[in-house]
Amino acid sequence: MALALRCLRPLPSLLHRSSFAVTGGLPQAPRGCPALLLEGCRHCVQQMLLSRQLATKKAKGKGQSQAKVNISAALVEDIISLKETSEDMQAVIEALKEDFSRNLSVRTSPGALDHITVVTKDGKFPLNQLGQISQKSPQLVIVNMTSFPESTAAAEKAIRESGMNLNPEVDGTMIRVPLPKVTREHRESLAKLAKQLTNKSKEALRKVRSKSITQVKKFKSKVSEDTIWMLEKQIQQMADEAATEMDKLLAAKTKELLG
Repeated sequence: MALALRCLRPLPSLLHRSSFAVTGGLPQAPRGCPALLLEGCRHCVQQMLLSRQLATKKAKGKGQSQAKVNISAALVEDIISLKETSEDMQAVIEALKEDFSRNLSVRTSPGALDHITVVTKDGKFPLNQLGQISQKSPQLVIVNMTSFPESTAAAEKAIRESGMNLNPEVDGTMIRVPLPKVTREHRESLAKLAKQLTNKSKEALRKVRSKSITQVKKFKSKVSEDTIWMLEKQIQQMADEAATEMDKLLAAKTKELLG
């Protein structure tokens, strides 16, 4: 081991002379070096490179631009799956896109009512599983609750509280849903709902970020402080990028709704 460490001593000077250490790959140990035979040797070198990169970042003054952290997922897979974290954040974005598509059309269609969640004594169900939804005219949608008449009141409440600016009327087991005219007020109401849905999605995003950071902190006693710091920074960057994408979706939807 002592011989291996002596062979690695030239590495700091190599790093000092060239940016290759950070951006182009890892320098190789001299030929014949026993370090090449040591399991985890290259892992240790890469950890050293990360520490040097971190030290450079910390040395920069407050307010100065900093290079983005980009940790190899394979390097930290025993601590956390960055791929899984990224997928969870992307799932939140996709859910927001679906909400926008389903609930924020200027002209409400029967399909927009399909997935309104109805809370009944037996659980939560999409409206289209409890009632038959059909469009009687361009201004009227009918929800036939004959199959589940006991859920009529719950369905009427769910439609009214869906945030779609709908005022349903109950007639026995039939729910009449007049479709609002496309007024400026209606457009502004939908834009407000878009903002609410985005804020809700950002809260879900923060939960994903917090869960991932909590997972990382469990390894405080097992890995270096620098590694923990860089992982937290990486996760925050991923969350910031996801939030920026949500803001872009909101801006595009608001422009579409308000014209």
